[in-house]
Amino acid sequence: MDKPSIAVEVVYALADKQKLLQMTVPAGTTVREAALRSGLDAHFPGLDLGSAPLGIFGKAVLKPEERVLEEGERVEIYRPLIADPKEVRKQRAAKAAKNKVDDA
Repeated sequence: MDKPSIAVEVVYALADKQKLLQMTVPAGTTVREAALRSGLDAHFPGLDLGSAPLGIFGKAVLKPEERVLEEGERVEIYRPLIADPKEVRKQRAAKAAKNKVDDA
């Protein structure tokens, strides 16, 4: 007997290009398996579906190899961070403070 299927979405986005796939996968498919099945790496050179950070509806999944998907969930493939957000905020604050002093 065939395993029941569920409908899920897998999405990946760059600043200038995004792709959302609606897929049917066997019940019991993990977050990582859905990402790998999506084949989105064919559309985005350099995307490594085997190690990319993943999430569901905006929440990071810490163990995507273990988390089983449910009907209707959206798997999000995240880009690696280019810069540490805390460091960027710190630099921005320092620049704003310097500009304030220069304007005085």
